[in-house]
Amino acid sequence: MNEVFSHLLKTKKRLAPALFFCLMIPLNTGCDLFKSKESPDSPRKRKGRLVMFVGADISGSFLKSRHFSDSLKFLAQYLYAHLNGQGGIKLVHSLFVGSIGGIRSDEPKTFYPIHAFQNKSVEEIHKKLREIFPKNKKNPYTDFNAFFNQIAEFTKSKNLILRPISVVMLSDGIPDIRGVKGDELYRNLKLKPLENLSRNITLRVLYTSSAVGMKWRTLVPRQRVRIWTQDANVMKDWNDPGIFQKGKPFDEQERFFEWIRDNVDFPVRVRRVQ
Repeated sequence: MNEVFSHLLKTKKRLAPALFFCLMIPLNTGCDLFKSKESPDSPRKRKGRLVMFVGADISGSFLKSRHFSDSLKFLAQYLYAHLNGQGGIKLVHSLFVGSIGGIRSDEPKTFYPIHAFQNKSVEEIHKKLREIFPKNKKNPYTDFNAFFNQIAEFTKSKNLILRPISVVMLSDGIPDIRGVKGDELYRNLKLKPLENLSRNITLRVLYTSSAVGMKWRTLVPRQRVRIWTQDANVMKDWNDPGIFQKGKPFDEQERFFEWIRDNVDFPVRVRRVQ
């Protein structure tokens, strides 16, 4: 080995400077001279780590509320920001969108993958959401537990375990569990299927009332899953002219991005509830 190194030193004047540099550096660092130039906006460089599951509650109570249409408009803006990593909003690695609940309890629902929303404008995403969640078709049951089980199954089958996970639910947050009433509705929500999917998993329930939101945060049993709720009265402010500025390009909507970071994508601490 010493003889080879000595030979290289003796012949370095005959080598092109760039080639000599590549030979002298450790092999595991590589040489940029021979690497292909890749745009900073190439798909590989622009792909994030976050796995996002989005569920919309199309039960009668939320579907008929004045907040349902607004929630889909907001979701279109929210997904576009996450799909394109704009305004400091985290890029998603994977995205799945489906409804919460069904015609009967424990009914699995279709999860639409990221490809249904990529390379679309905000308006096109909104159109797709209205197609997936038509206002004239409701589900009798709001089955959060079935939704959680399906998330766990998808995460494992898609080999997405240990990635940061964000579960976003557009819902009034009121569970529908037969034979259970009052606060026990929230104590019977089962987050155990989600507990070991990731060290960083956050459940966000948007468009609740303040009372329902408090029950999600204080009564739902959990060990690792972080829970954040946001009241419907706060959520409707996203479209305020002082926050989302009409006529301004989307990538320049700094006030809107800041509002999302402070009110929706809020970093939540772990709170263990037995």
